[in-house]
Amino acid sequence: MSEDREAVGRPCPPVSTLPLAEEDERALVARAAAEPAAFGILYERYVDRIYNYIYHRVGNQHDAEDLTARAFQRALYHIASYVDRGVPFSAWLYRIAHNLVANWYRDRSRRRDIPLDDIELTAGRQGDPYGQAVLGEKVDEVRKAVRQLSPDRQALVVLKHSEHMSNAEIASILGKTEGAIKSLYHRTLIALRQILEEEEV
Repeated sequence: MSEDREAVGRPCPPVSTLPLAEEDERALVARAAAEPAAFGILYERYVDRIYNYIYHRVGNQHDAEDLTARAFQRALYHIASYVDRGVPFSAWLYRIAHNLVANWYRDRSRRRDIPLDDIELTAGRQGDPYGQAVLGEKVDEVRKAVRQLSPDRQALVVLKHSEHMSNAEIASILGKTEGAIKSLYHRTLIALRQILEEEEV
């Protein structure tokens, strides 16, 4: 997405991609309320992840870039009122992105399929070509099944398998309890299994 950065937001000075220590991130977030350069560092650290999440939800580059820019504009506008709730700062950004995507769907009054090309299913990737071909077919079947889920369940699958988030982080983004996310994930797996079994009949 590096080529698309300028379309998503203002360019920022290059920064290290190493993760910030928790206390360093808190200090940077506190500084960002008063210093645009500090917010620029946060932007650089998280823009690709937020863009990827939004792209997986909306399915096209133009809308993903627009919504990513709006997510960071909203974050900058509200950074002074940010409250540390014990989860990573990125969870707050994902929550903003999630709300924007929900509004985007509502505005269009229709449900769209989302591409889930980056869901990682690692079993069987190495080995004989036949095994890889079979795996490819299975991955396609799973993607089709996921597209039949509700938007919240699709978001859960993307956050869990593409973004590799914990239940606590997902709960913060989707505005649910960690227990509710565990339950929703369990029900989602059952629903996926049923869809896949029906497809096989």
